[in-house]
Amino acid sequence: MNDEVTEKTEETPVPVPVDEAPRIVPSAAESIPAEEVERITKDLIGVLKTVYDPEIPVDIYELGLIYKVDLDDNRNLTIDMTLTAPGCPVAGEMPGWVENAALTVEGINGVTVNMVYDPPWDQSRMSEEAQVALNWW
Repeated sequence: MNDEVTEKTEETPVPVPVDEAPRIVPSAAESIPAEEVERITKDLIGVLKTVYDPEIPVDIYELGLIYKVDLDDNRNLTIDMTLTAPGCPVAGEMPGWVENAALTVEGINGVTVNMVYDPPWDQSRMSEEAQVALNWW
């Protein structure tokens, strides 16, 4: 774990001290204190871990489906995510699930979820936890 505090610029993601290095680190607006971005990130990871693809018994965070998170000056999140396959039966529903989960994070005013397919998802994006759960070693 890295407890080092770094000065951030508008382009630099804020390091988040958690037990395990987060798989996402949002780029954040200068106007939001680093401690607040850390809390929002930790809470966001927690709520993303409650969203599951109904066909896979692993949450979308551990599957590596969240590619990018931006937090703007008005505390709006923009989340770029993907699916395990473009033809996923819940493709139309999952962005709403992610949006609803993210809106429960204290201090977030709005959420936009963008579905992206480049780069395509593959098994290398999964966490070790997800690989163990799916026996994909």
